[in-house]
Amino acid sequence: MDNASEQLVQGARILRAEGEAIAALAERIGTMPAFTEAVRAVHECTGKVVLTGVGKAGIIGQKISATLASTGTLSIFLHPVEALHGDLGRLQRDDVVIALSNSGSSEEIVRLLDHIKRRGTKLIAFTGQADSPLAHHADITLCYGPIEEACPLGVAPSVSTTVMLALGDALALTVMEMRKFQPEDYAAFHPGGALGRKFLKVEEVMTFRRGERLSTAEEGLTLAEALRQAEQVERRTGAMLLVDGEGKLTGILTDADLRRKLVAADAAALLDQSVRDVMTKNPKRIRLGDLASQAEAMMNRYRIDELPVVDDADRPVGVMDVQDLLGVKTIRE
Repeated sequence: MDNASEQLVQGARILRAEGEAIAALAERIGTMPAFTEAVRAVHECTGKVVLTGVGKAGIIGQKISATLASTGTLSIFLHPVEALHGDLGRLQRDDVVIALSNSGSSEEIVRLLDHIKRRGTKLIAFTGQADSPLAHHADITLCYGPIEEACPLGVAPSVSTTVMLALGDALALTVMEMRKFQPEDYAAFHPGGALGRKFLKVEEVMTFRRGERLSTAEEGLTLAEALRQAEQVERRTGAMLLVDGEGKLTGILTDADLRRKLVAADAAALLDQSVRDVMTKNPKRIRLGDLASQAEAMMNRYRIDELPVVDDADRPVGVMDVQDLLGVKTIRE
């Protein structure tokens, strides 16, 4: 196929064939009680959901397993050949197995069926053949019907694997919704991904943790007394937080602020002043439970490198430093 226009026509034909198959399945699934049964079985599973399949169907099974695992359902992939050579030990009675085979007659899957049933494990089948060995032995069969592959020879898995993948997504994401899976849950499972970082809370990335001593001082002290007090804290940031008698945040004094004031005034006289007169009063702050991305936006807007973190009583519990955000790549380096 040398003609570019013919190549475009062929590409469109393949995409259309796969899209039409998924659309047909969407219409069919509305009258498929087995889908509801499969969703319930996965949602109520007290063990793990085990995906298995061979060839291209196995690759699709790995992707479905990964989607389940990342959305709140414990899941692994079990290769049917390796299962017959010792990996059956991974399979427990309270697991749910989802086996993928378009023909439902793949030799590796058929050989595995008896061992799955012997363990009393619930079996869900994804197949295109309702009268196949897989469909016959499964507790729940999701049969999407005969598929015409988009391959020019009509043999390479293409439409069938697309339908399997879409069906797996429908199952996994329906269960995800039933679990009331929240953005913070997603972030916990995806700490290295951009979407996961988007939902990180300030307490997960701030410099200090609960119970650690912050560099704080009472606003009534002199600057010299406040500096001496701050030096007693082993772990420091580039800012001192000032509090009132109730421990509430009233001000902040950064190293850069202090440097500028020392240059502009007599150093000895400055050290004798009340730190209340030197600090930046009523500084910007962020609360526990807020998103790290909100802290990023505030630091960018006001061009500050340190942002106090306070609790509901406005007492400082930590400091967000620009380096904290860089460390988790919440902002661009």
